[in-house]
Amino acid sequence: MISLTFPDGSKRDFKPGVTGRDVAEQISKSLGKKAVAMTLDGKVKDLSEPIKADASVRILTREDPEALELIRHDAAHVMAEAVQELYPGTQVTIGPIIDNGFYYDFARDEPFTPEDLPVIEAKMREIIARDSPFTCEVMDRAEAKKLFAGKGETFKLELIDAIPQGDEIRIYSQREWLDLCRGPHMTSTGKVGKGFKLLKIAGAYWRGDSNNPMLQRIYGTAWASEEELAAYLHQLEEAEKRDHRRLGREMDLFHFQEEAPGAVFWHPKGWTLFQALIGYMRRRQQASGYVEVNSPDMLDRALWEQSGHWEKFAENMYIAETPDERVYACKPMNCPGHVQIFKHGLKSYRDLPLRLAEFGKVHRYEPSGALHGLLRVRHFTQDDAHIFCTEDQITEECVRLNEQMLSIYRDFGFEDVVIKFADRPTKRVGSDEVWDKAEAALKRAVEAAGLHYQFNPGEGAFYGPKLEYVLRDAIGRDWQCGTIQVDLNMPMRLGAFYIGPDGEKTVPVMIHRAMFGSLERFTAILIEHHAGHLPLWLAPVQVMVAPIVSDADAYATKVLDALKRAGLRAEADLRNEKINYKVREHSLAKVPVMFVVGKRETEEGTVSVRRLGSQQQQVLPLDAAIKGIAAEAVPPDLAEAQARAA
Repeated sequence: MISLTFPDGSKRDFKPGVTGRDVAEQISKSLGKKAVAMTLDGKVKDLSEPIKADASVRILTREDPEALELIRHDAAHVMAEAVQELYPGTQVTIGPIIDNGFYYDFARDEPFTPEDLPVIEAKMREIIARDSPFTCEVMDRAEAKKLFAGKGETFKLELIDAIPQGDEIRIYSQREWLDLCRGPHMTSTGKVGKGFKLLKIAGAYWRGDSNNPMLQRIYGTAWASEEELAAYLHQLEEAEKRDHRRLGREMDLFHFQEEAPGAVFWHPKGWTLFQALIGYMRRRQQASGYVEVNSPDMLDRALWEQSGHWEKFAENMYIAETPDERVYACKPMNCPGHVQIFKHGLKSYRDLPLRLAEFGKVHRYEPSGALHGLLRVRHFTQDDAHIFCTEDQITEECVRLNEQMLSIYRDFGFEDVVIKFADRPTKRVGSDEVWDKAEAALKRAVEAAGLHYQFNPGEGAFYGPKLEYVLRDAIGRDWQCGTIQVDLNMPMRLGAFYIGPDGEKTVPVMIHRAMFGSLERFTAILIEHHAGHLPLWLAPVQVMVAPIVSDADAYATKVLDALKRAGLRAEADLRNEKINYKVREHSLAKVPVMFVVGKRETEEGTVSVRRLGSQQQQVLPLDAAIKGIAAEAVPPDLAEAQARAA
């Protein structure tokens, strides 16, 4: 007999080879009907999988969170069957699950069109209604290759060849249709349900290699219920309205062009916003004891080899050879440069912690297909900082950093923040002993700060473990922004040391820290979070003065001058256009405040104040209007300082 342990801690004995389905039915008939899969010692398995040894078991239904990935995986298989039923001769390649959905890549001579998607969806509903059982067969390698060769599935033959010798080759069937798949799956196609939709068609190279054939990719989304699907589709609609690329055009912030792929051409208004972010962060850093530095954009290959970047990151680096045959790389990170600044001049333990900050421009090669507006670029600015400290100072520094990080996100309107702890990745530098030490130190800091965090295994930086700060935006999307990383490897590799209390050379701890992360990416997130309606203190143009008639132009100019003297970013629209046209245009550009002036305002020394998104107007004396707007436009960190001083 084998002993199975259930989530409530109870144990029951079963015969070896019992399946999850048998277990579910023995617990209760209703659970047997609702069960779709199981977890065996924490791993999701088919309900038909034989259980051969003692294990912890949990029966899963469609309502369990783990079932969502199964729903999406099964939906991908159903879509592939639908495509091959509708378009004979189409080859299926791979169909993984992704965030919020799934896709499948197909090889077909004729291109799919958007009009094909509803047809494929209708066929998927037919297949789901059939409620065909998913069955798994472990097949001999030669037999599997013969099977797919007979079907003309040449891509599957490549996939079989890529499966390591000794690994099982599994074939999943749903009625007559079958596919090569590791699994697991739910019990039948009917369990997919109705909460799915096909979204778009795209091109994709086989195995992501541009030397391979171009395939056609169909993306879909699937959820446990139609209500969840509707909520997600609404989120997509909102995301489309908030797309920072469209808003960037309407607000005249930036553009991209092919001569500099993945690099931003900042327009005056966009650069004003960018500098407002830097100004804010510079003030917050200075208040926390950072000193600002600047390190070279290009460094010799030898330094990158010494730091470990060349081995772990060279494929993403821009490399150049000079006429004197020296090889340089544009910096993908600021860390090695900051170590050089730390090393310049002898440091004592009394000098620590030393907090070095830089708004450093870094360069990382990204495949052209991965580029996406400001969210994914090849050249970007980091609000980077490195704290050189003793081991005893790690906890205090990380606690201070966490408090500052959360305060900064609140200032930008992000209240919902999730923290993830990421430990050592497979591709890393340094010994396990050093990693053990770094991970233990960061965990102590997390516990001292009283943080609740999620575990993100294997996602640390190649030189140290990290905390990731994930912001949830106004429409429920998650964005990973800030990081705190504890690094005992790089300072050692680059020969950094300080003189300890015992007079001996001691390697410092290096805490890597970014708050925004990439300023370009944070700008995109900020635009989308606020749908372009940026807080007044951040708006590139805070007030637009718009005369109704040309007779008011002189007064409008006087108003503009007064706004500028008050430190506000203001412009005047003196064009010979109707006021409604001006209001529409500046509303589209997301200017938060308009001062409308006409003959009456000129005579009375007033302005008519209009707020973005409101049809209401408020007539105020000019001085009072400017005083109110100026007070509202004070950045939150300065407003807090003023409140403390009052």
